[in-house]
Amino acid sequence: MRSPSLALGSLLVGAFLLLALASFLYPVDPNAPDFLHRLSPPSPAHPLGTDPLGRDLLARVLHGAKNALLVGLLAVGVGFSLGVALGLPAGYLGGLWEGALSLLMETLYALPALLLALLFAALMGPGAVSSMLAVGLSLVPAFFRVARAGALSLRAAPFVEAALALGASPARVLLRHLLPNLLGPLLVQASLAFAAALLAEAALSYLGLGTQPPEPSLGRMLREAQSFLPLSPWPALVPGLALSLAVLGFNLLGDGLRDLLDPRR
Repeated sequence: MRSPSLALGSLLVGAFLLLALASFLYPVDPNAPDFLHRLSPPSPAHPLGTDPLGRDLLARVLHGAKNALLVGLLAVGVGFSLGVALGLPAGYLGGLWEGALSLLMETLYALPALLLALLFAALMGPGAVSSMLAVGLSLVPAFFRVARAGALSLRAAPFVEAALALGASPARVLLRHLLPNLLGPLLVQASLAFAAALLAEAALSYLGLGTQPPEPSLGRMLREAQSFLPLSPWPALVPGLALSLAVLGFNLLGDGLRDLLDPRR
C-alpha cells in the first residue's frame, strides 16, 4: 500500500469496529457486579480484570466501544449533513447569504470543538442523544469550510458552465456536479471528525453530560477508575488504551486518505 498511514489507520479502525461488534457476541453482562473480585487483575474469569464494582472490564470496554461508535456515527452524520447543506450553496451562490454564514461559521470554528460540544450539551441536558447532537453541531463549521471552499473553486469550472448552458438548475448543479467532486475532501474531513467526535463524547461522559449509567462509556470508565489508580491500573488502562488507539486510527486514516485522494500525487 502506498501510504503507511492509511494501512495502519485502517488496521486500528478495523480493530475498533471489531470491538464494537464483539459486544453482541461476548456473553458477560457489562453491568453485573462481582463484589468478591473488585479491582482484580486479568484472569481466566475476567480476561482484562474488573473495575471498582467488580464488573468485567472486557464486557464494559466492548459495550463502551459500541456506544462510542454509535455516537460518533450520528455526530459525524449531523455535522456532515448540516455543514454540506449550508456550505455548498454558500460557496456556489455567494452574496450576502455566504457572507453571513461564513462569519458565523468562522466565529464558531475559532472556538475549540470540545468547548462547543460542552456548551450545546449543557443547554440540551445530559444523555446519549444530546451528546450526539452536541458533538454533531460542534463539527458543522469544519464541514462547512470544506464544502464552501470546494464550491468556490469549482463554480466556474467548465463542466459546471456546460451544465448551466444545458439548462441545469442550481440545485442540480450542486447535487449532481459539485457534491460528487467534493466527496474526497469531505471523506477525509469525516475521518478526522470521527476522531474528534470520539474524544468529545468521552469528555462529555467523563463530565457526566454524555452517555448515562448504566450504559458503559469509555469516558465515564476513566472517571470511575481515577480514584483507584494506586490500587489497580487496569480500570483506567484498558478503556484509555482502547480510546487512544481508536482516535489514533481515525487520524491516521484521514491522513492516509488525504494522500491517496490528492490529485497532485
